Amino acid sequence: MAATMCSRTLRVLVLMGVWLAMPARALEPVVQGPESVADWYAAGNRFIEDTGRLPDTHRAAKNVILFVGDGMGISTLTAARILEGQLAGHTGEEHRLSFETFPNVALSKTYSWDQQTPDSAPTMTAIATGYKAREGMLSVDHLTARGECSAAVTGAHALKSILEYAAESGRSTGIVTTARLTHATPAALYAHIAFRDWEADSNQPDSSNGAPCRGAEGGVKDIARQLIEASPAVRRSLKVAMGGGRTYFLPATHDGTAVFDAEYPTTRGRRSDGRDLTAEWLTSRGPGAAYVWNQSQLAAIDPARTSHLLGLFEPSHMQYEADRSRDSAGEPSLSDMTAKALQLLGKDRKGYFLHVEGGRIDHGHHAGNAQRALLETIEFARAVRYAMDHTDARDTLIIVTADHSHAFTIAGYPSRGNNILGLVREVPATDGAPLVPTRDANGLPFTTLGYANGPGYRAGGRPDLTRVDTTGLDFLQEATVPLGSETHGGEDVAIFARGPGSHRVHGSMEQNWIFHVMRRALGL
Repeated sequence: MAATMCSRTLRVLVLMGVWLAMPARALEPVVQGPESVADWYAAGNRFIEDTGRLPDTHRAAKNVILFVGDGMGISTLTAARILEGQLAGHTGEEHRLSFETFPNVALSKTYSWDQQTPDSAPTMTAIATGYKAREGMLSVDHLTARGECSAAVTGAHALKSILEYAAESGRSTGIVTTARLTHATPAALYAHIAFRDWEADSNQPDSSNGAPCRGAEGGVKDIARQLIEASPAVRRSLKVAMGGGRTYFLPATHDGTAVFDAEYPTTRGRRSDGRDLTAEWLTSRGPGAAYVWNQSQLAAIDPARTSHLLGLFEPSHMQYEADRSRDSAGEPSLSDMTAKALQLLGKDRKGYFLHVEGGRIDHGHHAGNAQRALLETIEFARAVRYAMDHTDARDTLIIVTADHSHAFTIAGYPSRGNNILGLVREVPATDGAPLVPTRDANGLPFTTLGYANGPGYRAGGRPDLTRVDTTGLDFLQEATVPLGSETHGGEDVAIFARGPGSHRVHGSMEQNWIFHVMRRALGL
């Protein structure tokens, strides 16, 4: 009996040993991508096959569309790509913005003639004219004195823009922006001036450098006036000009009576010369000219019956895309304006040049508000998508780039699919373990997105974000250095190109070379 029990005990112990020696069932990783093992290889194969089917780009372009995402640096592209993917219900990292599918890509060196980290005036001047310029100056060379007020001197140093070249070639031209139409980036295409802030005559001094300025004979014209009083070629060719900045075209008073904005009855015009430049647009552009200031008016424009369209949708910059639906008068999106512009310009059999700016990407970053900046970038990509879908890659060169970057970072080690606007949560060290916020050296969680400087600085040390909704629209990402406005970044930005002449976009490029790519493509 004892021997039998001993034998049974031995067998149990042996079985227990076998069981203990068996490997435990592996736990599933809490972070998983949607791809199978084979998907990665198959996707790479498709990329190679698609590359072999790229169209011939060694031909002349009938049309050129230049998209500029103001402040759309590489980190902005990455974060916007992930956010757009996540808004569509995916992990996000594998997603691509519309123009990230373009076959030709390069890096653009954004320094200006006198700045390591530039502002928008010389960067757009470089893109528009082919020359590196000075800080704050629009389409004048670097020999221009700061604050130059003489129209004659300014004219002697003026640099002809790609829009002006296109106009002289007989093509139609257009400008679309979500910033003020008189702001630096769009203005570099039609204005020549030593100071970007001279958007209306009231922004100009009475004199500068010994020369008369505001309202004086021989003084340089303000930027809004330069749009209306452009050269004969530009007046004929500029069929579309849309954006914000209404008050820069309207007088403060007329015949002694205050002039107020149509949408905001307490907001007055900015012009001190008493001129209504919106009315002058209508009289100077002929019977087919139109002026609109809200979404319904724009939607009612018949391209077949309209020769020249001016649209000014806000007293200053247009609404952020995130806030546009709350605009009481109704405001078009960047995609809406791009669509209308292409409908008007597409009537010209000789071709056209169109510039489209996502201007408020820049402003969202300056405010330290990443979500608004990224939603602007997503809408910018939608506008590019519209252009891709409604033009022919065999005759239309599309270039997408940025004028400069921002001090915007994507940091930590967030797991794949982690909310790009949320707190960093790393891949757990043990499969099956839950995701928890990563802590800094002081035991506090932090966000994936941040800024090197700006208004998001918190005095008194880092806050505890445990119970803070970092995905809220008004949340400001933390900043390392306290500044009232976050600054630009000095690193390279991307250039994407599709269509005739796009093969010239490659490698590391000086920013001013973009002009030469467009000029050569148009055969100018």
